[in-house]
Amino acid sequence: MTAIAGNPLLLERQVCFALALANRSVLRVYRRILEPLGLTHPQYLVMLTLWQHAPLPVKEIGRLLQLDSATLSPMLKRLEADGVIERRRSGADERSVEIHLTDAGVELRNQALAIPGQVVDALGGDLPLLEELHAVLTKVNAAAVASEKD
Repeated sequence: MTAIAGNPLLLERQVCFALALANRSVLRVYRRILEPLGLTHPQYLVMLTLWQHAPLPVKEIGRLLQLDSATLSPMLKRLEADGVIERRRSGADERSVEIHLTDAGVELRNQALAIPGQVVDALGGDLPLLEELHAVLTKVNAAAVASEKD
């Protein structure tokens, strides 16, 4: 283990603490921006996945978002009740359920186009910094996922 200069147990020096604080703060920004669309942040992530790849099997949505079915299923039920997605059995494999966008789900995408810009503005408007942060967090996540396999 690499020793951190000084006290390695200072709260302010913990990566987990910085990530937890940033996560809560950024999600509050998203919550405020997503509320008029009737979406929670996790639902927004599902919709982003579908806007990019629909139709998709439920298992693939879970894989892409790193969510288990116990977390994903209630979200999908809610989105279906809201009329933005539709669950259908796969024609190729009846055991598989595919998620399709409805017309309302496609229209919701048009309303969501302003969200990334609103988030950037709310976080200080420094797009290059946010892109760099995204790249760093993507590497951190990949390393954390890889460490689970060791």
